[in-house]
Amino acid sequence: MPRIHVSYLLILLLGLSCFAGSRPGDDRVHLLTKWNEAVLSTAEQEDGFLTLKGLRTTAMMHRAVLIALHESKASGDSNELIGLAAFRAAYEIASQSYPDHAGRWDMLLDLGGWNDATEYSRQPALSIGRSAAQQVLDKRVEDGWDAEPEYSWHPMGPGVYAEFNEHSGTPEGFIFGAGWGSVKPFALTSPDQFRVIAPPGIDSDAYTEAFNEVKSVGRNSSEARSEDETHLALWWKDFAENSHNRLARKFVNESDISFESAARMYAMLNAAIFDAYVSSFENKFYYNHWRPYTAIRWAENDGNPDTIADTSWTNTHDHTYAFPSYPSAHGTACAAAMTIMEDTFGDETPFTMRTDSVDIGGPFSGKMYMDPPTRDFKSFDDAARQCALSRLYLGIHFRYDSDEGYNLGRKVGEQVLVAADDW
Repeated sequence: MPRIHVSYLLILLLGLSCFAGSRPGDDRVHLLTKWNEAVLSTAEQEDGFLTLKGLRTTAMMHRAVLIALHESKASGDSNELIGLAAFRAAYEIASQSYPDHAGRWDMLLDLGGWNDATEYSRQPALSIGRSAAQQVLDKRVEDGWDAEPEYSWHPMGPGVYAEFNEHSGTPEGFIFGAGWGSVKPFALTSPDQFRVIAPPGIDSDAYTEAFNEVKSVGRNSSEARSEDETHLALWWKDFAENSHNRLARKFVNESDISFESAARMYAMLNAAIFDAYVSSFENKFYYNHWRPYTAIRWAENDGNPDTIADTSWTNTHDHTYAFPSYPSAHGTACAAAMTIMEDTFGDETPFTMRTDSVDIGGPFSGKMYMDPPTRDFKSFDDAARQCALSRLYLGIHFRYDSDEGYNLGRKVGEQVLVAADDW
């Protein structure tokens, strides 16, 4: 049996033991939160969330948990048996996606009382849990999450995405996420269900305004950007699947949410983030719109007399991600996630969100600690809008990228809520 890291075991056990004194509630809710944390931690260790594997696994796991919970509940099972079935479903998904971490999944299953349960209890729970997991897995067969992407570089021209490997730190000819827009979504009817409007024409006043804005406030060491706006830009860099699940765990741990409501929230949250990436990347590669880095340095060739080139311009964190700009995927994912949080915990709920560290530049650039590590928000919508806006201050998106990312994310989140029982 693969060995589980001792430090992780201690953290998990201490976390569970602390739950009893932190607030009253259902121990199954606390354990579900630990399953969420464990599978995401495993995913981050494996690929840093640079593939869809971890988010896909998390969404599938929580969907399987919800199905098992409903089926066990419909059979009139006790709370104990419902928990056994639900966590068996989680085990089946996690162990299939990450078999090398079997010790971690065995431990979590045991913490749910699996080894202490009688054979009479385990058999129906095993059947329901496996059936629920298989239902989810069957729907995701050949969903394309790991398919080889296809992308043809377009001739350089105004508004056209162009390679900038000197700024992205990627190999020549590399482009990220070209296949993500072809992946089967969870709740959307298709990757292109929501087509965003076209970005402004390069010769338009709207483009000129957006160009000059990001050139000013997104510049490295910009005097036009306040200290708080710089903090906003950097603080939001954490991947949405990481930051928003962390926020969800905080809310779950501090509330008296029921096991069923928590299971529903986690399932929809991760499906929403997944579908947000699929939808935003489908739109990105449909429009193939350039990044501010290219637009500002190449402006003398864009045909717009009101845009002035700056061939030495670089952005706030001196890095640009190697895929098209429009719309903002981060803005889409944040808005989709916050739509689910809003549905679960209320639309006018103020909260504090914590992010301790983010990448200095792009992936694998090392970490920088945030000071302060927290930001306060008036509501989930407030947070979603600030998340989208952060990419403007980071200098990697035009304002219209962020605005349409937010709008798209709202549509994705609402679709996940509408299709809650169908995926």
